[in-house]
Amino acid sequence: MDPNRTFGEMPLPLFAPAPDEAPPLPLPQGKAPSYLADHRARLRDRFMTGGAAAMPDYELLELVLFRAIPRQDVKPLARRLIETFGDFNRVLTAPTARLDQVEGVGPAVVTELKIVEAAAQRMARARVMHRPVLSGWDALLDYCHTAMAHREIEQFRVLYLDRKNVLIADEEQARGTVDHVPVYPREIIRRALELNASALILVHNHPSGDPTPSDADITMTARIAQAADSMGITIHDHLIIGKSRELSFRSQGLL
Repeated sequence: MDPNRTFGEMPLPLFAPAPDEAPPLPLPQGKAPSYLADHRARLRDRFMTGGAAAMPDYELLELVLFRAIPRQDVKPLARRLIETFGDFNRVLTAPTARLDQVEGVGPAVVTELKIVEAAAQRMARARVMHRPVLSGWDALLDYCHTAMAHREIEQFRVLYLDRKNVLIADEEQARGTVDHVPVYPREIIRRALELNASALILVHNHPSGDPTPSDADITMTARIAQAADSMGITIHDHLIIGKSRELSFRSQGLL
């Protein structure tokens, strides 16, 4: 889609019109009317004084879109994105192909969204990499949720730990479909030996949002655990990441 196309439709039914809603007026080429600048200034000021917690998702998304679309009212697009994907996090993690299908989204918008997504994941990852995992379990769970909870397809990751349970590598082993991901125990163990890892934590997501393990999940985990045990490698846990909670195989007595 053309990133410079205008979009001036009325607000979508999911949201009540805001008092400062900019009317859909045609803009002179290369110029933005003063009400847009005023609205953007007010929104930025609210963010700086009150923080993100006091802002609804669509307003936080507006702040991200300001850079991508400098001369248009981005509120209708922010609302459209939230209505399409559900919330701020799901907008950021939405596949590029699906974002491209939303009216008003072009390469500049996709780029800004993916920059914010990458920044969030990198910050969360920095809290766990090269640090003892078992003493920072909450940070690990936060990272897994940030990286995987809103994915639309299954993703399988392996966290490799050294003898002191310090996280030395975090690698995506496979991607699958909405309800299946192919996993190869031999490849996981081969990589563990390459890294001289002493322990593993397995992690995958359920796009359905329900982290309850399937029979296939349980069987696959048992196969990996058996292969790891034969090489003297410990499986600390297998985490299934759902939309709002996770399930631990260890705590459920499945490992």
